[in-house]
Amino acid sequence: MTCDINALAAIDLGSNSFHLVVAREEQGEIRVVETLGEKVQLAAGIGPDKILDEEAIMRGLSCLERFSERLTNVPKDRIRIVGTNALRVARNRKEFIDRAEAVLGVPVEVIAGREEARLIYLGVSHTLSDDGDSRLIVDIGGGSTEFIIGQQFEPQEMESLHMGCVSYRSRFFASGKIKRKYFDRAVLLAQMELQSIRDQYLAQGWHEVVGSSGSIRNIERVLVARGWTESGITREALQRLKSLILSYDHVDELDIEGLKPERKSVFPSGVAILIAIFDSLGIEEMAYSDGALREGVLYDVLGRLSHEDVRERTVLALMERFHVPQEQAVVCEQTAMSLFDQLQQDWNLLPQDRELLNWAACLCEVGRCIAHSQFHKHGAYLIEQSDLAGFSTNEQRELAVLVRLHRRKIALQELENFAPGRTLQLKKLMFLLRLSVTLCAPRFMPAPPKVSVTYNEGLLQLRFADAWPDNYPLALEMLKEEVAMWPKVGFQGEILFD
Repeated sequence: MTCDINALAAIDLGSNSFHLVVAREEQGEIRVVETLGEKVQLAAGIGPDKILDEEAIMRGLSCLERFSERLTNVPKDRIRIVGTNALRVARNRKEFIDRAEAVLGVPVEVIAGREEARLIYLGVSHTLSDDGDSRLIVDIGGGSTEFIIGQQFEPQEMESLHMGCVSYRSRFFASGKIKRKYFDRAVLLAQMELQSIRDQYLAQGWHEVVGSSGSIRNIERVLVARGWTESGITREALQRLKSLILSYDHVDELDIEGLKPERKSVFPSGVAILIAIFDSLGIEEMAYSDGALREGVLYDVLGRLSHEDVRERTVLALMERFHVPQEQAVVCEQTAMSLFDQLQQDWNLLPQDRELLNWAACLCEVGRCIAHSQFHKHGAYLIEQSDLAGFSTNEQRELAVLVRLHRRKIALQELENFAPGRTLQLKKLMFLLRLSVTLCAPRFMPAPPKVSVTYNEGLLQLRFADAWPDNYPLALEMLKEEVAMWPKVGFQGEILFD
C-alpha cells in the first residue's frame, strides 16, 4: 500500500490503556482521521519485584498487532510511540520494547514523567480557546498523575506524581471490595503525594482547571448522566459520587449510569485520587478536554517536521543554565557536522544520528560548571539525570554517553547496555565527537579547521587543506595522541597534509 505523505500517527502506551490516533497534516494543522483505544492494564502486570509479567506483555502485544493494521499507509518516520509510567517502572521493559518494535517496525520511546506532562499540556491546549489565561491541567493515568500550569501553548509548571487509578486499585481495592476505610486511605495517600507540589502550585495560581484522560472523562460522564452537573466536575458532585460508590459492596456490583463496564475496577480509585486533588488544591470546578498525551505527541511530531523541535530549545537552555561558552560550542558543532556529512553515506548514519551528534557537540562542556577535573563525567550525569523537554529517556542516555566518552579514555564498556546495532552507531558518533573536540581544542578559533575525512576498509584518513597544523601545533599533538588510541578499540586512523 502506498504511504500517505501527509499522514502521521501517535501511540500512547499508557499504564491502563493503549491509544492510537491517526491524523493528516493539512496546511500546518492536524485533522484526526481515526482514534482507537484498548484497556490493556499494563501496570496490573507489574509485581512487587517490578517485573512485567508475560500475561500483561501479551495483552500489550496483541493490542499493538491490531493497531499496526491501521498504520500501513503512514510513513514510519511520521509515527511516534511513547511509553509512560508502567514502562518507566518495569525492570524488564526492554523485553517488552524489543517485542513491540518487532510488531510495529517503529522505535518505542519511554518518556519521563515531566516530559509526559509537557506533551499532555500540548495536546490539551490545542483543544482550548487561546485566551491567554493561565490554566491548570490534570491528567489521571493508570500509574501516575500529571499536573501542569501554563498559558496558551507554554507550560510553566510541570510535575508527575506516583499515583494512578490502576496502581491505587491494586493497593486499596485489590480484592474488589469497597469499604470506606480503604477509600479514605486512598484519598489520604493521594493528599500526601500532593504535598510535594501543593504550596508551589497554589502560589503560582491559575484561572481555570481542565481535566483530561479516561478516568476524568468517565467521572464526568457519570455525573452528567445522574444530573449532578451539566458538564464538567464540581466538588459537591464528587462528594455525592463518593457516597454512591460507598453504597456498593464490590466493584463488580457498580451499576451506575454512564459507567462503562470495563472501567468498574478502577473507578473507585480514580474518584479517590480526584477528590484528593480537589481538596489539596482548593478546586471547586473542573472542565474536561478530549485532548491528551497522544494528541500532544502528534503536535510534537508536527513541530519536529517543521523544524520547531523543542529539543533544540532544551539544549540551548541547558547551555545557558550551565554557562557553556557559546562561541566554542558553535565551532565544535560546525566541525562535527562537517565530519558527519562527509562520512554519513559510508557509515550508514541516519538523520537522527546527526541531531544527536549536534546536541552532544553543543553540550560536551556542560560539566565544567561542576568542576574542570573529570568534567566529561559530570556532564554525562547532568544530562542523564535532568528533565530535558522533548527527549525520551533513551535519547538522554545516548546523549549522556556521548558526552561521557568525548575525551580521555575510550571506555567502550559504557556502550554495553545498548542494543548491538545501536552500540556500533554510537561508537561511530563517539569517534566523530572526539575528533571534533580535539580539532577545536584551541579555544575560540575563528572558524572550524578545513579537514576532509575518508573511510576505506577500516581506515579513517584525515587530510588537512589549511594551515591548522602549523597554527596549532599543540592541538596537532593532541590529535596524534587521539588517533594513536584508536587501534586499542579496533579502529585505525591516519593524518595527512597537503
